Amino acid sequence: MVTISPRIGALLTRIAETPDIETALWKVLLDYVDLKLAKLSQQIADFEAKWDMPFAEFSKRIETKQLDKDVYSFEVEKDFWDWEKAETLLKHYTTLRSQWT
Repeated sequence: MVTISPRIGALLTRIAETPDIETALWKVLLDYVDLKLAKLSQQIADFEAKWDMPFAEFSKRIETKQLDKDVYSFEVEKDFWDWEKAETLLKHYTTLRSQWT
């Protein structure tokens, strides 16, 4: 059990448009996860469009040094780490979302 201040409870119920605080909190949390999923999916789509391939292929081409650019360049390394982060977080939030619904 969690205790929340009346002010936070009122804000939650107004945001979620429901008088029940627990329902409101679930709605806000699920909406947050959905927003994270949408943002991460867009980031991944942007990387796929930029490199014209999915992450698995990008990663393999870096490993085998068969990328059109220098695999040790700042751009490639930054995109690799940012893309890998987005892929990992997408899986994480997708798992959380499926456990809650």
